[in-house]
Amino acid sequence: QDMTEKELLKMELDQLKKEVKNERQMVSKTGKEIKEYIESMAAEDPLLKGIPEDKNPFKEKGGCTIS
Repeated sequence: QDMTEKELLKMELDQLKKEVKNERQMVSKTGKEIKEYIESMAAEDPLLKGIPEDKNPFKEKGGCTIS
């Protein structure tokens, strides 16, 4: 990057000012909530369930044969 050290430090300071406003919570509480959310959404997760062939935009439309 072609940024001066002063510009990089200003960017870092701006980012830290944003982060300090974030509300902090205990991992023991949020981890449990995340686990419950993931388990409740697992039935709809295409990575776990798979994508139905009729809704798969990446399925092969036809084959190619060389004779």
